Amino acid sequence: MKKPSYKVSAFGVTKYGEKAKKFTLNGAGGVVMEVSDYGGKIIKLFTPDRDGKLKDVVVGFDSPAGWDNGDPYWGCIIGRYGNRIAKGVFKMDGKTYKLPALNNAPAGIGCNLHGGARGWNAYVWAAKPFVNGTDVGIVFTHTSPDGDEGFPGKVDVKVTYTLTAENVWRVDYEAVTDKKTPINMTQHVYFNFKGEAGGTIEDHVMKIAAKAFTPTDPGQIPTGKVAAVKGTPFDFTKPMRIGEKINAKCKDLEIGRGYDHNWVLDKGEMATGKKAKKPVYAGEVVYPLNGRKVEVWTTEPCLQVYTANWCDYNQTAKGGEHLSFRCGIALETQHAPDSPNKPKWPTTFVEPGQVYKTTTEFRFGVVK
Repeated sequence: MKKPSYKVSAFGVTKYGEKAKKFTLNGAGGVVMEVSDYGGKIIKLFTPDRDGKLKDVVVGFDSPAGWDNGDPYWGCIIGRYGNRIAKGVFKMDGKTYKLPALNNAPAGIGCNLHGGARGWNAYVWAAKPFVNGTDVGIVFTHTSPDGDEGFPGKVDVKVTYTLTAENVWRVDYEAVTDKKTPINMTQHVYFNFKGEAGGTIEDHVMKIAAKAFTPTDPGQIPTGKVAAVKGTPFDFTKPMRIGEKINAKCKDLEIGRGYDHNWVLDKGEMATGKKAKKPVYAGEVVYPLNGRKVEVWTTEPCLQVYTANWCDYNQTAKGGEHLSFRCGIALETQHAPDSPNKPKWPTTFVEPGQVYKTTTEFRFGVVK
């Protein structure tokens, strides 16, 4: 076991004129993470294959300019509200709130996506790195003012990244508000276990601990139905190659150009009616040729899987490489999209005096 450590360096200046830093976290188990205080962005993440060889397995850019010139949310902290809110409108306690409705894909139907025009991913956060025994990590803090992107309430938020000796990347989210407001945070890292810019992830194998998903309308907003995955291309209850059915003739897949959907986790609140008190198994992704694997464990009720179907592939990624179609997979733990407009689903509304608190773990390993 190695001694955990960190170092701090300059990362550049954002388009908002804010100076960003890069933190290199050297985990005791061998995983190495480069992360910025600019939206908590994961710049690089090195994990071992079955032969112990480290390689960067996340998609991203070498500087803030990459994200600023067309951000696909590579590796960012997402908030105040992750995923979509239909037409950028929700009602709360009899009052209608209007948010920026900027996302028009794929049917010209606007929605509020990932917090709006400038979500929490586009701010430089206060950051304090730490070493605690065999753990190394960073505590990020940020204050979102009342009215930020149309959302009510001043929100004080803390996100803690921790790398453990067991090669677990734990993300702990906490937030408090002075007015009732919806909060639905997630991490938008994209994995490719061949290596960054390694090509499509269709040959990765995925398993999801979910017997149901939420079908969408032409604007990729959940219809309100919860449908069984059995007999559909969304059945990953047993391991299946991601590309095996991704191009099947299916309305939902055609709308999203692939997987960009929300699975209802078997042991999550949406399926059981009870909040998970500690992280439960949500699923895993494996690249069989080199053995790299991640398991996702979470206290959240849902998992949104996105196979990079809409990203700008003319962008140049790290090392001057060009990204390919379906170049990464995002495993976004969260509440279901458009939950503020679905009162029968687990609520995302947080009251003053209540602490919003969730945890997700990315457990890295190998298969032989």
